[in-house]
Amino acid sequence: MARNADLLLTAIAPAIWGSTYLVTTELLPDGYPLTVAMLRALPAGLLLLLLVRRLPSGIWWGRALVLGALNFSVFWWMLFVAAYRLPGGVAATVGAVQPLIVILLARALLGSPLRVLAVVAALAGMGGVALLVLTPEAALDPVGIAAGLAGAVSMAGGTVLSRRWQPPVSPLTFSAWQLTAGGLLLVPAVLWLEPALPPLTAANLLGFAYLGLIGAALTYILWFRGIARLEPSVVAPLGLLSPVTAVILGWGVLDQSLSPAQAVGMVVVLGSVWLGQRIQRRSPPTILASAAR
Repeated sequence: MARNADLLLTAIAPAIWGSTYLVTTELLPDGYPLTVAMLRALPAGLLLLLLVRRLPSGIWWGRALVLGALNFSVFWWMLFVAAYRLPGGVAATVGAVQPLIVILLARALLGSPLRVLAVVAALAGMGGVALLVLTPEAALDPVGIAAGLAGAVSMAGGTVLSRRWQPPVSPLTFSAWQLTAGGLLLVPAVLWLEPALPPLTAANLLGFAYLGLIGAALTYILWFRGIARLEPSVVAPLGLLSPVTAVILGWGVLDQSLSPAQAVGMVVVLGSVWLGQRIQRRSPPTILASAAR
């Protein structure tokens, strides 16, 4: 029962992330990907730091920077590069390789067992996402593909290391450290590569508030909590719920069409997530000596 509650709470995070495209396109100024990423992470991280009133100490300064870079700075940067250079369907399909990368990294870094059915479930999830969002007219751009793969590797590495490096603090504090570090690392890139934002409208402010408070602070507290309680290979497939939510919101809010192939893709994605959880139930989670340090 406790495991099911952990899964449901963790799944809330990618379900909410699926609303990012809708909020970004409808409420935020266009053409400021790095600024949006920085303003999504840094204010949320600073707010959480004010709440927890606890800074990293010792080795956790370096680890917070590494995790902040992997989970936020590099991941969001590459995500936006892929989104701008590739059709959304191609970018989402490339990003869907992340659960497979997590399985391989968890084997290498955590000693987690490598299960054939888990690999099959991850590949099925990629196929489901392709059916869900990929169109026949989609064009491929080498730089965009490379950025999408780099983003998937970055987030996968952050997911696995977030499990390996478990600090003696709450998920709230752990999220505060990573969001703040990730946001700070994005500041130089914003100042160097992007112009200043135009005057913000009420809709812009609402969009930034939603992405920061709900799309970053709340969701990553739930995500890191799930990583601490569950195997990374259990948590990672839940990320495939994000494109499912995005398609449902596009259909329900933006009046976009929902084709039979997309409906099949949705079923395949949900089936792959379910299969991944069933497979991982067969063995207890890996307990790491490093987690106590």
